[in-house]
Amino acid sequence: MGALKREDYAEPSCPLCTDGLDGKRPVRPIDLRRMTDRLNAYLDRNDYDAAERHLRFWLAEAQAGNDERGALGVLNEQMGLYRKRGKREEALAAVRRGLSLLASLGLQGTLTAATTFVNAATVYKAFGMAADALPLYAAAREIYERELPADDARLGGLYNNMALALADLHRFREAEDCYRRALSVMARVEHGEAEAAITYLNMADLAAQELGLLESDALVTAYLDKAEALLLTPGLPRNGYYAFVCEKCAPTFDYFGRFAFAAELRAVSEEIYARN
Repeated sequence: MGALKREDYAEPSCPLCTDGLDGKRPVRPIDLRRMTDRLNAYLDRNDYDAAERHLRFWLAEAQAGNDERGALGVLNEQMGLYRKRGKREEALAAVRRGLSLLASLGLQGTLTAATTFVNAATVYKAFGMAADALPLYAAAREIYERELPADDARLGGLYNNMALALADLHRFREAEDCYRRALSVMARVEHGEAEAAITYLNMADLAAQELGLLESDALVTAYLDKAEALLLTPGLPRNGYYAFVCEKCAPTFDYFGRFAFAAELRAVSEEIYARN
């Protein structure tokens, strides 16, 4: 892969622009679609190092252009990427900056705020801060349930992630309710089978955590069977996201003794990343 060049990203500046002559810094918005498209290309081939460099570049561009909304968009992507890579301090720094920008931009109560709350809360949960995550999930839930249709995948993702935090705090009944809400949403979403498989695996973990491995055996087996069938759904796109899901699901199948299927998922994931 060749080195990234500035011209891959940067828009030319206009020397005739007169914005800012009133003493205020002009705003030069970054192209968030362009940023996201290139980011997804890196993620589709599992090139996290390039993805990190890419996001640092765009954050600097947003700051140089006084584009706070653009910076918030980049910070939301950084929260997810640093979380996936286990980079605690970088992820928490992105959370702090993102939440601060939300306040300064006056975006409370908007879908942008809800998405930022979900990303920030998921960082907290990933790094052992489930109690700090729940108020953010609750704030996001209020907005999403008010603003989104019942078949929006973002709502399913919220329920699934909120359930994980509840499970960490041993609030098992509330966690199960959120998982079932997630399944209800993903049943209505096109190609929602992959997310539903993740939810069933999370429910298997929840049952084992609450009841113990022996008492939960029948329930865990049923959940694993459902997850396996969903991942093998004909017509489910075998793209970069599917590769990520396979990679994410494999350890749970390993944990519950389904080693052959876990190995199959890893092989599929590696093949997709190599192809991309």
